[in-house]
Amino acid sequence: MFAVLVVDDDVRVARINAAYVEKVPGFEVTARAHSAAEALELLSAHPVDLILLDHYLPDENGLDLVRHLRRRGDLTDVIMVTAARDLATVQAAMRLGALQYLVKPFTFGALSSRLEAYGSLRHTLETGGEAEQAEVDRIFGTLASAGTPNALPKGHSPTTAELVRQVLRSADGPLSAQQIADRAGISRQTAQRYLKLLDRTGRVTLALRYGETGRPEHRYTWRPSDHPPGRPPSDHPPGRPPSDHPPGRPADRSDRTDGT
Repeated sequence: MFAVLVVDDDVRVARINAAYVEKVPGFEVTARAHSAAEALELLSAHPVDLILLDHYLPDENGLDLVRHLRRRGDLTDVIMVTAARDLATVQAAMRLGALQYLVKPFTFGALSSRLEAYGSLRHTLETGGEAEQAEVDRIFGTLASAGTPNALPKGHSPTTAELVRQVLRSADGPLSAQQIADRAGISRQTAQRYLKLLDRTGRVTLALRYGETGRPEHRYTWRPSDHPPGRPPSDHPPGRPPSDHPPGRPADRSDRTDGT
């Protein structure tokens, strides 16, 4: 469970942001602060994993707060959540090590996707060891692409991506590509395209279910941010090796139902 401090000068906004955070599995808000001084006092008494930080505070701005933290050796992760959109502030946030920068107003989906990406990143880093270049690229790209429609590969629709995501998150158990397609109101080929993308970014777990005959069925489960990366074992019969064969490749043309 990741502990979060929400810092915003507006009491109502802080309460809303905290409620958003509490809706994301694996995250809990341990405190809310409405000034930089209050935030520093809370962090001294109760360290957290992540700070959701507004820039406009009554005593000093959010970036000054981050500077105070870094000077005293506090490396708590920070995601900026602010109406400040001038590039100088954005650049300063980057240089101070903010992991993400979310401009107000925003939706729950925008915040939740960033929190989920943060959770995935933390679990990846906590495994330790060494990383090949591909893994390094994935780590650096995790937060950068979270919730960003333009980060989707060409030919993918943000609307359809969100549909598939919601179907998986609301499911009671693993679903096949056909089941996901039926619930999202899209074709099976379109569902497979988006499932492949989610699998590549670590947002779903994939298992194989073998029937009496024929190819194994791929079944997908949404992986919440507080679940360590890794796929569950395939539910194949004893003595039968799992298949590494990927789901059927979609047709080259985009299905019209995905809106692209």
